Amino acid sequence: MRIRPVATVVAGALLGLSALVPSASAAQTSTDKHRTVTVAHRGASAYAPENTLASIDAADRLGFRWVENDVQRTKDGELVILHDNTLARTTDVEQVFPDRSPWKVADFTLNEIEKLDAGSWFSPEFKGERVPTLEAYMDEVEKNSQKLLMELKSPELYPGIELQTLAELYDAGWLDKSHVKRRLVIQSFNADTIKNVHRLHKDVRTGFLGNPSVADLPKYAEYCDQINPHHRAVTADYIAAVHGLRGPHRRPMELHTWTIDDGPTAVKVAEMGVDGIITNKPDVVRDALENSGR
Repeated sequence: MRIRPVATVVAGALLGLSALVPSASAAQTSTDKHRTVTVAHRGASAYAPENTLASIDAADRLGFRWVENDVQRTKDGELVILHDNTLARTTDVEQVFPDRSPWKVADFTLNEIEKLDAGSWFSPEFKGERVPTLEAYMDEVEKNSQKLLMELKSPELYPGIELQTLAELYDAGWLDKSHVKRRLVIQSFNADTIKNVHRLHKDVRTGFLGNPSVADLPKYAEYCDQINPHHRAVTADYIAAVHGLRGPHRRPMELHTWTIDDGPTAVKVAEMGVDGIITNKPDVVRDALENSGR
């Protein structure tokens, strides 16, 4: 396993990350813009343990190109794929390390996290599944020819995670013209984090998780390509307001909504005009959209 201490990655900033990466065209386009895209939330997480390699492989077997994940950082500075700030819900950490409550990701080294079972909680079939590193996860996404909606999870807990993530994406070959134009979006609930990603690498498409007021949308359009609200916040008027603005790459802003696992709701928001639906059950959403002509 290649270890990349945070200090080493941050030092890379002195070299100028943007200077290391081939510049992509400012005119960012999406091959999916004329239809509602289905995004597998944490992989096909209704059918395999979330945020594992098994989950994105399940999405691949079901035929889904877009997957979503969550990135956090270990105590010793490694990036791993996990949703919760604690390891308790989706691993056996309470049994392996019973005296380490509240079992926060940031309190464990990568070596310790790699000892955990991240599959048995979901089903005995997945016993022995591990929490993947970002490096291993990107290798699997690339092998599957998938596209990635990457969330920087709780970035306020991990200073410098924007630069570190971009550095790992660069090492994985994911900051070239083809990837940033067609296969990668970085999102977060933290607007400052998205600003930092845009500042560090302006070619990368970005998304804000939430529903800013219509009056505030022009500010977000300066550094966001997507506004990605919960589906209960979605209205036709709000979608129209988002689509009426151009993002930092001079393309109309998009709206992806989450988390919808039933057909009728998926069809409803698709008819309103959403660009994407993030779902734990991508096959259910896809079938509903296809049956409705979406």
